[in-house]
This record gives sequence, structure tokens and C-alpha cells, in this order.
Amino acid sequence: MRDESQTHPFLLIPHPFLMSLALIILAAGKGTRMESDLAKVLHPLCDKPLVIWALESAAPLQPQRVVVVVGHQAQSVQDRVLEAFPHAEFATQDQMLGTGHAVQQCEAALQNFRGDIIVTCGDVPLLRSETLQNLVNRRRDANAAASLLVATVDEPGSYGRVIRNKDGVVEKIVEAKDANETEKQCRDVNAGTYCFESAALWRELAKIGNSNASGEYYLTDVVGLLTSNGEVVVSVDVPEREMTGINTRAQLQQLEAEIGEVAQSETAKSEVAR
Repeated sequence: MRDESQTHPFLLIPHPFLMSLALIILAAGKGTRMESDLAKVLHPLCDKPLVIWALESAAPLQPQRVVVVVGHQAQSVQDRVLEAFPHAEFATQDQMLGTGHAVQQCEAALQNFRGDIIVTCGDVPLLRSETLQNLVNRRRDANAAASLLVATVDEPGSYGRVIRNKDGVVEKIVEAKDANETEKQCRDVNAGTYCFESAALWRELAKIGNSNASGEYYLTDVVGLLTSNGEVVVSVDVPEREMTGINTRAQLQQLEAEIGEVAQSETAKSEVAR
């Protein structure tokens, strides 16, 4: 009999350290700034769609469940994902009402799942597997309700600010549009990738509203609800480059050129070493 666990990274594997892990990939957006008819997550980077980069980053963690949130060009995104990851599942976000709303669409699929749930974006191709594992380990080691990736940047711009106390514990995330002048000075920003204890996620996600500058349901509000309840939320620092998402075709072309330069450099080094 063929052992499919050797050929597909998302098949259930009874490894005690890797059990009880689910993955949610947010891939529903159109990507208006790409100025293209193609869904953003289907744009190729080095001949591979952005969403596949995201899935491959998580594959070494061997999550038991993988749910991709689709919306714009849903069928095309599903078809492409299933070519590479036939065990992936899908949830549909018909209206783009925010990241919190997107994750809510996954609750039906994961309502009986108990464990860690990673939430990440389908347009962040440089996120490393080691970083995702560190994120899970950090939540587990701290027995926290959640953990999140945080980058310290020179120009925080439109990124949500992560407010941490003197011990480095997360207090809240404030979206840039809703930040006051003091909060806008914070250089610690939300990298958009989280690990939640499943029960805590669904409990608090049901409470979020859209009374904010964008009128959207923010996943970041879950962090504030958790901390206001006295639950612990911890963070893992990540380099800015690793958290960078792709929003325009110019950014995509620049990153592809940079990856090509790195590959040429590595080839040259290996030839010299021979």
C-alpha cells in the first residue's frame, strides 16, 4: 500500500510534537493595487503563485487541518491550491468585511478542532517555516491564549501598532487608522500572522464588532479582548523583510529580481567552493 504521508505534507501524521495544529490562510482579497484581473494570491513569484509560497512555508509543521479562505476568483484559487495540496479545505468569504470576518468563515470547518490555529496571509511569500514553528512554540511554552509576529520598523506607516508592556507582553493592537498620536509613534508593528488556542479564538471572535474607521471586523480586536480578560498574549519578533506582503506588481517584480540575485550569488559561491 502506498504511504501518502510521504508524498503530501498536510496528511494526518501521528507525531506527538506536531499534533493539534491547524492552519488558516487568508486568500480572499482581489488585490486592487495589483491592477490586474488575476486574483492577488495567484500572481506568480518565480513561477509559483503567492498562495503556494504561503502553504509551503507551513508544510514542514505538518498541520492536521488546512483551511484556505477564498473569495475573489474562488474557483481558480481552489483549483490551483488543490493541484499542490489536495487535502486542503476551503471557506468562502463572499463579502470583504475584514480579517476577523474572514476567519469567522472558518469556524464551521474547525468547530470540532482543539489545539493551535495559525492564521496567516496568502500574499506573504518570505515567511519561514522556522518562524511559524517559533510562533507555535512561544504560545505553548507561555501557556498563552495567543502569540503573534511583531516587526520593529523605521517607518510603521499603515501597519497596525503592537502595544507591549515593559515585560514584552502584548496589551493590544491598534490599527493605524484608529491610533492616537502617541500610538502612531510606536515602531512595533503587527506582522499579520498569529497562533491562537482554538477555544479562545472562537470565543472572542464572536464578540468583535466593526465600530472603527474602516467599518471592518478586525482579527486584531481578538487580541484586545483576550488581554482585557486577563489572558496572556505573547509575541515573536521577526525581521521586516520576512513579514513583507505583496501589494503591487512593482513589488512583485522587485522581489523576484532580489530572489534571482540571491540564487545567482549562491550558485557562484558553490562553484568557487568546488
